[in-house]
Amino acid sequence: MRYWAFTLQTAVSQEREENRLPHYDNESEENRRITLEEYRKHVAERAAEGIAPKPLDANQMAALVELLKNPPAGEEEFLLDLLTNRVPPGVDEAAYVKAGFLAAVAKGEAKSPLLTPEKAIELLGTMQGGYNIHPLIDALDDAKLAPIAAKALSHTLLMFDNFYDVEEKAKAGNEYAKQVMQSWADAEWFLNRPALAEIKLTVTVFKVTGETNTDDLSPAPDAWSRPDIPLHALAMLKNAREGIEPDQPGVVGPIKQIEALQQKGFPLAYVGDVVGTGSSRKSATNSVLWFMGDDIPHVPNKRGGGLCLGGKIAPIFFNTMEDAGALPIEVDVSNLNMGDVIDVYPYKGEVRNHETGELLATFELENRRAD
Repeated sequence: MRYWAFTLQTAVSQEREENRLPHYDNESEENRRITLEEYRKHVAERAAEGIAPKPLDANQMAALVELLKNPPAGEEEFLLDLLTNRVPPGVDEAAYVKAGFLAAVAKGEAKSPLLTPEKAIELLGTMQGGYNIHPLIDALDDAKLAPIAAKALSHTLLMFDNFYDVEEKAKAGNEYAKQVMQSWADAEWFLNRPALAEIKLTVTVFKVTGETNTDDLSPAPDAWSRPDIPLHALAMLKNAREGIEPDQPGVVGPIKQIEALQQKGFPLAYVGDVVGTGSSRKSATNSVLWFMGDDIPHVPNKRGGGLCLGGKIAPIFFNTMEDAGALPIEVDVSNLNMGDVIDVYPYKGEVRNHETGELLATFELENRRAD
């Protein structure tokens, strides 16, 4: 892992030296031309397609920085929402611009009437890993910011070799670094996450009979759109089959059918006889969860969680669903039909009809990674 982290950091350093990564204070003419009006036009165009707007790219983020420094009247809340929720986390180039700006605000090197140093550290803590890590570690030495930075780092896993920077501070006597190390040791990053419903999960069945392979969920001819999850998800199940009614056969999948089921007021569960066979592609999971998962805070255009029930679930798809925070369950689905509302009892291992309480199936939760 340390070697992998070193090669990643080396690549990032090279990109910085070659100016392939933008700086937060970029005030080029190109950036100044990116206006809120243009962004709202993009939002409207995507809404007409029934999909969310794209996350901000590096140039848009650089333009947002200038707007945050001198916000137009009446746009303050909108600008903060863009900064908080519409920038990809991690090592995306837009994340580099965001992290650089927030770090500058935290150090007093940049100012915005909408951001305090404390708020800047709090937002850095939502970025999961990558360019936000060094500013958070630096903040452990600031008495006012250290408690916020420690809380953020305690729930951050993607540290790589930066772990040793925190360890070094802890050994040198930094109390907040010690708190972070102890929190990691106590696995608070895991134990403080929302628990699986102990009683039941109530969902509406989205049933696909027969075998669903990953090409049904993420068609190869639409591979070009896979990075754009909301757009790519439109192609899921685009070919007509029993019980599935594509909006445009061969082009757009059963979006109206999905939306009609969502009107019942419960999350949807993907249910199939055989699910996820074929090639291993994360995009198949992304498409399913776009319609049946939960928004991930501060991560635009990606969802996690969700429930998948299958008579058989392909091993790689099973693991990929788990990695995305979903709960895949192998269970007899012969008594489950499209549009049924069911209660799933994870700990009891039961599936029941929501209205009548009739027992429809039993199961045992699997741990396929035990070995």
